[in-house]
Amino acid sequence: MSTEIIVPAAVAFIAGFALYKKVDVFSVFTEGAKEGLRSAVSILPALCFLMTAIGMLRQSGAVEFITEIISPVAEKTGFPAEVIPLAVLRPFSGSGALGYYEELCKNLAPGSFPEKVASVLMGGSETTFYTVAVYYGAIGIKKGRNTVPAALSADFAAAILSVLAVNLLQR
Repeated sequence: MSTEIIVPAAVAFIAGFALYKKVDVFSVFTEGAKEGLRSAVSILPALCFLMTAIGMLRQSGAVEFITEIISPVAEKTGFPAEVIPLAVLRPFSGSGALGYYEELCKNLAPGSFPEKVASVLMGGSETTFYTVAVYYGAIGIKKGRNTVPAALSADFAAAILSVLAVNLLQR
């Protein structure tokens, strides 16, 4: 089966099954759209806050300040200093991290150790605060208890393991 017909075939199957089951597709679709809009409205305040906080972090120089503090320890452990801002930005902003990653790839030699670590880090970590804001906002959770510390621990582990994975696979 050609990949070009998978989506149209799936839509046709769903429409045919709905007709067979005598489901009012239009009313079900509009009800789902209403629910989607309600979810979007409920997460909007959290997303506005998050975007504002990300802008403040980047413009204030906090990322550079954190990088300067972490750099000496990171270099002693083998973590490339060039990748520290990426590790700091990634939990906050996927687009900010992607922008930094693209800039990093332009400035580093292709296949260099820092570039490989950055690539693994981008694929192995999550935009923690965005994800928490979206999911918790969508279902109305006000207190996340240990979610953010656990997720940030996973982001930290992803940074450490990205260096280990590149070291292991480079041999």
